[in-house]
Amino acid sequence: MAAPADGEPARPVQAAGCVVWRRAAGGVELVLVHRPRYDDWSHPKGKLHAGEPAEAAALREVREETGLDCRLGAPLSTARYLAKGRPKEVRYWVAEAVGGGFEPNDEVDRVLWLPPVGARARLSHEPDRLLLDEALPYVAP
Repeated sequence: MAAPADGEPARPVQAAGCVVWRRAAGGVELVLVHRPRYDDWSHPKGKLHAGEPAEAAALREVREETGLDCRLGAPLSTARYLAKGRPKEVRYWVAEAVGGGFEPNDEVDRVLWLPPVGARARLSHEPDRLLLDEALPYVAP
């Protein structure tokens, strides 16, 4: 990508992710990922590859970070913030886990499946908690 001309705003980095859920005894659980690089708990997400649709990137990133295969559900809000001084936009969806399993990797060393209240408390950043709140009406009870 070419650098912006003087005075032009930088193009946002494009990323995608999911609020991932599964059915559990007595309700639902949501998966959170621990990123040792940041020592935080968040929803799985990552950058789009060149020409990659955001929906495909969201599913790919969830699979890469958690080992889970998912079915996309409702779209959620797009997060917009600065990352390393550059604008970033992350499109999110609700996604149901339908298979797969976690293996630690370079980006994520642990995952946790938690009920909504526990997941909300464990998330490190307020915008992720708001995203979880937005997703809850779309997950099956």
